[in-house]
Amino acid sequence: MESGADFPQYIKELFSLGILEYSIYVYVYDGHAEYKGKEDCVIFSEAEYSELYISSETNSNRFKDYLKIHQQGGTDYQTFCKNSAEAGIYRWKVDIFNKTCTYYDSSNNIILREEIPI
Repeated sequence: MESGADFPQYIKELFSLGILEYSIYVYVYDGHAEYKGKEDCVIFSEAEYSELYISSETNSNRFKDYLKIHQQGGTDYQTFCKNSAEAGIYRWKVDIFNKTCTYYDSSNNIILREEIPI
């Protein structure tokens, strides 16, 4: 996946493999993910990059701007993760079955929930 513009196709591919949900929790700091599938199958990926500092102050407007740029193909995944950390995004959860992506701050507050256009 090069940018956020590729995200809907990526989700279709995961769904076709039987992955019902995948989540990136605290892991914005290093990019590793937890993938959940059928029959309680859970797989953890390796870290994608060196640890990032997650801002303790959440700036939801800045995050939404970063997300929009990323979804239009303006940033790669690692840049989006850095931008998310800067804006105070602690984790996000992609629910493939319900076709939603939810972004959380360090206090587990929902900052944004959006539908995935697939």
